[in-house]
Amino acid sequence: MKLSTSRKAKQVFGAAVAAAAMALPSAHPAFAEAAPEKGIVAFKYLKYEDSQPGQERMDISAYSVRAMTPIAGKWSIDVTGTYDSVTGASPHYHTNAISGASSGIRRAVDMSVSHYFQSGSVTLGSSYSQETDYISRGVSLQGSYLTPSKNTTFTLGGSITTDSIDPTNEAYQNIDKRKKLYSWLAGITQVMSKNDIVQLNVGRSNGTGFFTDPYKRNDWRPDFRNYTTVMTKWNHYFESTDGSSRLAYRYYSDTFGIKAHTVSVEYVQPLSHELTVTPLLRYYSQTAADFYVPVGPDEIADPTVPTDVGDAEFYSEDPRLSAFGAVTLGIKVSKRFAQDWMLDVRYDRYMQRSVWALNGTPDRALADFNAHFIQLGISKEF
Repeated sequence: MKLSTSRKAKQVFGAAVAAAAMALPSAHPAFAEAAPEKGIVAFKYLKYEDSQPGQERMDISAYSVRAMTPIAGKWSIDVTGTYDSVTGASPHYHTNAISGASSGIRRAVDMSVSHYFQSGSVTLGSSYSQETDYISRGVSLQGSYLTPSKNTTFTLGGSITTDSIDPTNEAYQNIDKRKKLYSWLAGITQVMSKNDIVQLNVGRSNGTGFFTDPYKRNDWRPDFRNYTTVMTKWNHYFESTDGSSRLAYRYYSDTFGIKAHTVSVEYVQPLSHELTVTPLLRYYSQTAADFYVPVGPDEIADPTVPTDVGDAEFYSEDPRLSAFGAVTLGIKVSKRFAQDWMLDVRYDRYMQRSVWALNGTPDRALADFNAHFIQLGISKEF
């Protein structure tokens, strides 16, 4: 499978699913100090497709099953299994070393065990993901503390992820292709009033190892990548409509030289007959990596022409490392029925343009990039 092509698709795919929120080391929300009273069984199907002018590219079908059950009123176990298949072609102007279509299958399992106290919780998590040429393993630990006033929650977590890459490209066979990422996150969630909750999370990750994309032409990256994230959220409840707004801003900065801003807004509106509608708008912008190399006119005319990188120690033509802006429009409709069942449908449209970047120098030779995905889900409490 072509690693670079599937990674690009899954980057957009994951961004849409996460709705621009910075993921905690585990999947538990800030106010999860009380043990769940009911278990959950859920199934989701996600269909992702992206394209560039004149070219249909990536196609991903993903299936996931989740089961969560409380134990003895103080514990819970949460397990999610995911299976997805990828097919597609190389992007315009940034062809892979191996041209043509690509395909692959990914299998992943995430598991967590939580223990709940009177004023907090502790969650131990693990994850495993395997593709044809990529294996990822991770462990995490997260704790939260709820103050006696019940208005403030402090969260602290950390994780370690180890990846092994086994590319089919012979040029990298004698290179150590492993990487490790150490991450931590600290957060505070504050109830400001009966209608308002705000949250602030600060995260830091230090990564070492193989960050080069072995399937990209003219790609050689530093053997470390550290990044910092700061995210704020504000949720407000409107008594007049019984709806809630969710505003979020996220800042990202890394040692590759990329600085990114994400702003998102959602509005959750309950309707009659147990229906809920949630529209979404998100804007993302990033600067280019310090070693990003714009594609020249000769290479655009003939992709086999090598780019002149001079004496640069690091360089990459990967469009994910260029300066660009992106807009996502989405809507989710959910329906509760038979008391314990929930059905939801979600659609997102992602549009990426180099000229939409807030700052930095855009690579105007890059082709426009569009993607969309549909998510169907059904769950039952028991």
